[in-house]
Amino acid sequence: MEYNVHTLPNGIRLLHVPSASNISHACIIINSGSRDEVEGKAGLAHFIEHLIFKRTEKRSTNQILNHLESVGADLNAYTTKEYTCVHASFLTPYLERTLDLFNDIIFHSTFPEEEMDKEKGVILDEIASYLDQPEEAINDDFEDMLFDGHALGNNILGTNDTVNNFTKEDIINFRKANYRTNEIVVAVLGNYSFKRLVTKGEKYFADVPENSPIRKREKPIILPVQHKTVYKPIMQSHCILGSQSYSTHESQKTGLMLLNNYFGGNGMSAVLNLQVREKYGIAYTIESNFSPLSDTGIFSIYFGTDKEKQEKALSLIYKEIKKLKDHPLTELQLQKAKNKFIGQIALGEENRIGLIIAMAKSLVDHNKIDSLERVFEKINQVTPTEIAQIAEDVLDVSKLSTFTFCPILE
Repeated sequence: MEYNVHTLPNGIRLLHVPSASNISHACIIINSGSRDEVEGKAGLAHFIEHLIFKRTEKRSTNQILNHLESVGADLNAYTTKEYTCVHASFLTPYLERTLDLFNDIIFHSTFPEEEMDKEKGVILDEIASYLDQPEEAINDDFEDMLFDGHALGNNILGTNDTVNNFTKEDIINFRKANYRTNEIVVAVLGNYSFKRLVTKGEKYFADVPENSPIRKREKPIILPVQHKTVYKPIMQSHCILGSQSYSTHESQKTGLMLLNNYFGGNGMSAVLNLQVREKYGIAYTIESNFSPLSDTGIFSIYFGTDKEKQEKALSLIYKEIKKLKDHPLTELQLQKAKNKFIGQIALGEENRIGLIIAMAKSLVDHNKIDSLERVFEKINQVTPTEIAQIAEDVLDVSKLSTFTFCPILE
């Protein structure tokens, strides 16, 4: 897809993707997330993401929330381990209105104490709601175990204690240390000329003071394999097995993305779904996931099932892992897997807000954006030998840690 990039003197980059639609999509990506929190401040990045919608130097909470919604636009935000993202979808005439709001909430929020107190209560409720969803909570607990002692293991929401103790000084210090202007991308997909986007982008972001402190992220170490079970008042067992894997910068990333999709990714035809759910009716949900990060990655397999079927489900998963390693994919099997994966990616391009966010992240991570053709080329270049080597590495059962939520026995 065609795109253009303009870098402002302060380092902020403007990404433009032309579109003939009368609907536009925009985002502002900041290369800062929960892994950048210092000890004792877990959840701070997410807390800030909530608070930017509460009050700015020129807008009240209601004015912020109504600024785009009053013209039918959609505004939202999220925080991950490495990013903070604000995004919006809107009718084409409202580009300037959107960029104005992005600038206001990101760079001119005031973080009043009364709003902080209210939002702490909101986030504590959010934490409680996640604890009521074992299929969500187990991911956080697994990653806490996988990255024990490292900020990557922090729950993005934080804990009751950390959230209750946040101060305005914490917010100011975090933003100063992590909101690097040279790692911020403002991206727009819409029916505008590049010249117009640059003009509007300069109007709203050129005056942002340059901020580029040295990045201080610490790469996590690989910890010994662990097997942990937590007993909870739940009806089903929930289990995750996995390990650290490839980062977004490693050449094996594409091969693992392809292998993950074939083994337990999207679609009912994934191996784990066919062999565990469809053949034996053991688990309603069974899937594998690969999440590459800037200096490591996470590969995991998750399933939920009745307590008495837990060991059977695990044995079937290990059986499929062994089968994949003992009988590597043939050229024909691999080509079918490639066709499926490429088709899913192509369909995903129809999600325009997801597309512009992914492109902005790529610009942050790699300082470039691969065309769809280049993405497909990389997938098609993966060989059966490479897939076999990745399977030997990532699906080594002796290196997979497990974390289980088990129902309390009556």
